[in-house]
Amino acid sequence: MTPISASLPFLDGAAFVTDGGIETTLVFLEGIDLPQFAAYTLLRTAEGRQSLEDYFVGYADLGRRHTVGIVLDTPTWRASTDWGRVLGDDQAALDWANTQAVALLLDVRARYETPESPIVISGAIGPRGDGYVAGEEMTASAAAAYHGRQALQLGQAGVDVITALTMTNSNEAIGIADAARAAAVACAVAFTVEVDGRLPNGETLGDAIRAVDAATSGSVAYFMINCAHPSHFEATIDVDEAWVRRLRGIRSNASMASHAELNEADTLDPGDPVELGEHLWRLHDRHEHLTLLGGCCGTDERHIDAIAGHIVG
Repeated sequence: MTPISASLPFLDGAAFVTDGGIETTLVFLEGIDLPQFAAYTLLRTAEGRQSLEDYFVGYADLGRRHTVGIVLDTPTWRASTDWGRVLGDDQAALDWANTQAVALLLDVRARYETPESPIVISGAIGPRGDGYVAGEEMTASAAAAYHGRQALQLGQAGVDVITALTMTNSNEAIGIADAARAAAVACAVAFTVEVDGRLPNGETLGDAIRAVDAATSGSVAYFMINCAHPSHFEATIDVDEAWVRRLRGIRSNASMASHAELNEADTLDPGDPVELGEHLWRLHDRHEHLTLLGGCCGTDERHIDAIAGHIVG
């Protein structure tokens, strides 16, 4: 099966950046309360929506200043049924939030995109459970059923790609890939790994990618690693194996700390933005297929600016 990926220019070799860690930026740098780290809740108020718009405009402007393409993720990582229930949102409220999140980014793109700095809109779908802990795994079919409504809403609202972020196991990733395919939208899968380079459930990264490709007939447009520092996985991907070349993106944490340590932290560890940019660019030098470079927890415009500087340099 051929992946749906016609509108994803970084798959043709052009290096793009992503935005940073939206939740950690809003909570730790902007002082905004995000219950359950759910950024979509800000769409409910004019003030919250302005905070989201300011965040995305900052990155869109960064792309334009550097004349580099950028992928912006919708603030919908938590906008699924179980998390909505915890936050007091029914399905109608979640449908509205997913649609409004895409509309916000479409408006940013209309105002800031240029031929030299294209903007790709990614519909973010997070795990049903915790993004750091494997927990109880669903079957792939159960995951497709659970995530299907959100995938359909994001697709109908106009995203270019659906991205399954911080996946802790291959079954849930397969389910989201199937849900995206049913919605006729390109799909990317981003696995998170521990300090040993393995997924939280113990799967190796290679086994997880091979399992998703086998179960979906290769429908996933590309794979990524997110919510981990490059030092946690670079040895894992420095091998000459076919699954490595299915990786197209890295969304790195700023900190070298483990997930367990980050969960216990009361303050933000921003790491070294310049060093992170250099580290990711060294990975790109060794693996030219890694054309999507960006940030996750703890990263902000400083980190993405450093990455973009290497791309244009």
